[in-house]
Amino acid sequence: MGLFNPLLRGSTLTAIFCDERTLQGMLEFEAALAKAQAKCGAIPESAASVIAGECRAEKFDAEKLARSAASAGNLAIPLVRQLTANVRQQDEQAARYVHWGATSQDAIDTGMVLQIRDALAAAENLLAQLTEVLAEQAESHQHSVMPGRTWMQHALPITFGLKLAGTLDALLRWQERLQQLKPRVLVLQLGGAAGTLASLKEQGEEIAQALSLELELAQADTPWHTQRDRFLEVAGWFAGVSSTLGKFASDFALLMQTEVAEVGEPVAEGRGGSSTMPHKRNPVGCAAVLNAVTRIPGLMATMYASQIQQHERALGGWQAEWETLPELAMLAGGIMQTSLDLLNGMQVNTEKMRADLEMTHGLIMAESVTLALAQHIGKQPAHHLVEQLCHRALDENVPLAQLLTQHPGITPYLTAPEIERLLDPQHATGSAESFIQCVLERARQQQKGLS
Repeated sequence: MGLFNPLLRGSTLTAIFCDERTLQGMLEFEAALAKAQAKCGAIPESAASVIAGECRAEKFDAEKLARSAASAGNLAIPLVRQLTANVRQQDEQAARYVHWGATSQDAIDTGMVLQIRDALAAAENLLAQLTEVLAEQAESHQHSVMPGRTWMQHALPITFGLKLAGTLDALLRWQERLQQLKPRVLVLQLGGAAGTLASLKEQGEEIAQALSLELELAQADTPWHTQRDRFLEVAGWFAGVSSTLGKFASDFALLMQTEVAEVGEPVAEGRGGSSTMPHKRNPVGCAAVLNAVTRIPGLMATMYASQIQQHERALGGWQAEWETLPELAMLAGGIMQTSLDLLNGMQVNTEKMRADLEMTHGLIMAESVTLALAQHIGKQPAHHLVEQLCHRALDENVPLAQLLTQHPGITPYLTAPEIERLLDPQHATGSAESFIQCVLERARQQQKGLS
């Protein structure tokens, strides 16, 4: 996995899910649990101090814990056993209170929530950078006219700014969703053996509240050992952001094709080359994004399948989340970082965009002529007439303008200068600029709200 990290998971999110951070998340739970119980008078303060002092990941052998977890069924069991032994070396009495009243899943789930909190903070930062650069590029290219494409064919003129604004619009919605989901997802897990906190007797709720304050996590109304919608929601968020950027990467790669050449990835030494063909300039950033995005539906399928968890403790479903959710987050982080690098350094060939508009000798503008002519002879007759002339232009390989300015069914209604203007793509982008400005204003307002 390490060899592919820079390619697929090259972002700040990857380090958050390393082995050391996974162990530290569970240990932070154990330290905070002891502190909360001491504040509530459930265990001695001296014991909590010793326990917290031993809750450092560097004091544990990750490989040894992993081997022990294979027979124990989860990582928390050998971790707590080793923590207890470490505490016992410092204070025999304090060792009695390690993991007091909790269950393995409490430590594992809360540890994962702490990692997710860090991952969402890192993702939020990347998303803010993405929306900022997209807004800048959309504004810069709001008048860069290019062919719009439907069914992979020329449709009507659009602007590159509008294409970028579409991606920005979607990312702004993902930004909103992130703010909405955090209170639902960043929640403490503490339920004890069967979700009743019976081992803490009448102090259960008091300790849970103290622990949530200690870890700065929301307190759940009920333990959620086998209700996994929170993790499903955050997984869906990572998948959704990734899919939005995957769509952008797919479009960008198509625009990079040799025959199109309207955009290019950033130029850097060794980037996009071929081992055999010196002339190649491959869309390697787009490929990395699409590589990662391709894996995400399968990971999400696992997250959905994991919702079926038996009674008060799952048999397989919970365990399937342990690697799946971190992998989703790391891939999403890589997608976001790669997309950011692409947007910051992308090359835009506006002259080629304009040349590609002329490729069909005016046919891309046939609709505007049809609508202008329809005001005089009706929509259906105008459509039929212009359609016939489009077919002639293709068959005879002549510009559409030539046929339009010579046809007796058109010249009584449209002059040559009018036809020339109607065939100019620069005047045919409709409300594109208005749409862009609307998205840019929302981006500015949203940024103010987050700052």
